Amino acid sequence: MDLSDTPEEEEFRARLREWLAKTLPGLPPKPSPDDWPGRRAYDLGWQRRLYDAGYADVHWDASPATRLIFLEETEKAGAPYVGANFVGLLHAGPTIAAEGTEEQRERWLAPILRGEEVWCQGFSEPDAGSDLAALRTRAWRDGDDYVVTGSKIWTSHAEVADWCELLVRTEPEAPRHRGITWLAMPMDAPGVTVRPLRTLAGSAEFAEVFLDEVRVPAVNRVGDENDGWRVTLVTLSFERGTAFAGEVVACRRVLGELAVEARENGRWDDPALRRRLGRLNAEFRALWRLTQWNVSAAQASGSVPGAAGSVFKLRYSHARQELYDAAAEVLGADCLDLDRPWTLDRLSSLSYTIAAGTSQIQHSIIAERILGLPKGR
Repeated sequence: MDLSDTPEEEEFRARLREWLAKTLPGLPPKPSPDDWPGRRAYDLGWQRRLYDAGYADVHWDASPATRLIFLEETEKAGAPYVGANFVGLLHAGPTIAAEGTEEQRERWLAPILRGEEVWCQGFSEPDAGSDLAALRTRAWRDGDDYVVTGSKIWTSHAEVADWCELLVRTEPEAPRHRGITWLAMPMDAPGVTVRPLRTLAGSAEFAEVFLDEVRVPAVNRVGDENDGWRVTLVTLSFERGTAFAGEVVACRRVLGELAVEARENGRWDDPALRRRLGRLNAEFRALWRLTQWNVSAAQASGSVPGAAGSVFKLRYSHARQELYDAAAEVLGADCLDLDRPWTLDRLSSLSYTIAAGTSQIQHSIIAERILGLPKGR
């Protein structure tokens, strides 16, 4: 499979680099990590700049290869991350584009692309653990609405979101994978309560969400009733397939910075550390090639990213943790200083073997869907 740029992709890369070089120096200062209204405004402002320049739709309408070029070049240039736009741009929006009706696409996709609305993800639940299909949040039909009662946890960006991609159980007696429905819930609906959660790194980008007889219009259902698990697999394929691609580029940049720091503080003299950094360099180069292969395969088949995204997610989660463990080795005692680079990143890296599906779940997906092994009992 040819992974090199086509002439059209080369032209896109050069044009994007030129635009980034002109645009980034004029951006306003980034708000404090704890200022979520400010971060929302900053992230939406960046998205609007992308929209006005014609780059906002690369996550959906461009080829997978072009999408990777965009992620690679924006990360290399130090452009803002999608931030509060993460859920809407990288998996809710693509899911609606793939599974929604024409009316739903018209209602939700343009505001996401223009930087007008933020989405959050309401999948995980306190009592479900890693087993997403064990969700208990209940929804029943009442006229033109679903009435939803239950709770969600680790709801990304809920405190500043306008909409939530929400999984609910609409048929309690059905086999658990067949009684789930995917809804788009307005976060300002009566009965929605958001309680921010503070992470080990001190940030609060997640929240608990409590739902007390929240009415969600039935027209906000994406896919058929009780077919939400299939729609969810589409969402998860985007979340695991390409959503972390830009972070691989960021990790390769951090690796280079670690090598510079090690040379300056004398830790480069340790051959074991040099071997460790060299192995990580090979690891992230391989992960980038795997990402290119995955999106090229998806493009060739005309489908959304498949189960191969779990291979990437599994290995990337552990490689990221290993990278920031190496950073702690480079920093020595300074790794306890929260003001030093990479310290907070090390704390946040601990969540990556849980976020977007635990490593245990990824092992099961790979075993069953790629290797064809029987399901465990």
